[in-house]
Amino acid sequence: MKRAPIYDGLGKYLKEVIKVSEEPEVDITTELKESEADILINYLPVGSEYGSRQYAEAALNAGCGFINAMPTFIASDDGWSQKFEQKKIPLAGDDVMSQIGATVLHKTIAKLLVDRGVEIQETYQLNVGGDTDFLNMLEEERLKSKRISKTSAVEALIPYETKIRIGPSDYIEFLNNRKICYIWMKGRYFGGTPVTIDVKLAVVDAPNSAGVMIDAVRGMKLAWDRGIGGALYSLSAYCFKHPPQQMPYHIAKEMFRRFIEGEIDR
Repeated sequence: MKRAPIYDGLGKYLKEVIKVSEEPEVDITTELKESEADILINYLPVGSEYGSRQYAEAALNAGCGFINAMPTFIASDDGWSQKFEQKKIPLAGDDVMSQIGATVLHKTIAKLLVDRGVEIQETYQLNVGGDTDFLNMLEEERLKSKRISKTSAVEALIPYETKIRIGPSDYIEFLNNRKICYIWMKGRYFGGTPVTIDVKLAVVDAPNSAGVMIDAVRGMKLAWDRGIGGALYSLSAYCFKHPPQQMPYHIAKEMFRRFIEGEIDR
């Protein structure tokens, strides 16, 4: 284990519970080169905007693929995508989507209502949990990109303006690694008849993105083997909340399957 630079990775609440190693910091680019790493996965805490960009830059300098699991906008930023494409280095992100989590469930319900002709008038999603991720998100100023990421993922499935509020809500210490999500939707169907949907989802948070990230790593290895650089569109849309191109989940899944089989997804 080696200590990389922390940058803005520790907010004021995390500093109270996380002990920082006394080992000297290493140079990220040098370590990536010497270890001959193919892929760097960024799982910095929410709000680590500067740190995430520093790790992306190190991946570029080391010739290393970059998977951005956090809501800092890198894969979905044209400037970053062009940098990786010019060096023929694959890039994926942003903000990993859990295997079964609040965002994918909210997206699925929204698409169902739209497909069935229900006009969605109002919807919200609130999340509570007891791990350090939720403790970190008590710091409101670290949440800007997180709110945008989660909101845009659902908005992309609703082809008209509606009232929507999405974001983390509170830290409840005794929940430990459990995460509880509340989704509420209000709409109207034939004849202006009202309908509401009220859903509660409870999951163990820690392993929830593991399977999705394994798919992302495998997809990026295929891109490496094929000499593909820049943002990976279908992989990002399938695995992440804020990809370069938002797609309905079933379309993203089908495009990613085709990419695996050898098609180019752009």
